[in-house]
Amino acid sequence: MVLREYMARMDGQDPEKALELLEPGFRFLIVLPSGQRTGMSRADFAGYIAGRSAVDRRHEIVRYSVDGDVETAYGFVVDGGVTTGAFLSAVQVSPAGLMARYQSFFTPDFDLVDRP
Repeated sequence: MVLREYMARMDGQDPEKALELLEPGFRFLIVLPSGQRTGMSRADFAGYIAGRSAVDRRHEIVRYSVDGDVETAYGFVVDGGVTTGAFLSAVQVSPAGLMARYQSFFTPDFDLVDRP
């Protein structure tokens, strides 16, 4: 379950450890209210991580599923103890168990399910 591990690493003290979970040709799309970020490699994602603001952030996963080589997660982003919005993320897992593709959408305006 690489998506759960990825989010735990991104929320940890050293988010660059998440890079260990990515295939070299990793492709991604991250959609935020401020715009979207895309990339075609692990190096592109390292650039994304380097540009993130350092905050006390965690992803609280409330729904999770696996279907073949695709994992999905839905939950809430909590910054400094305050819920700032909801996310829906999916990853395609490579035969090696690493993230090959990643797509994530974040919105502060809509919750698909109620927060527990």
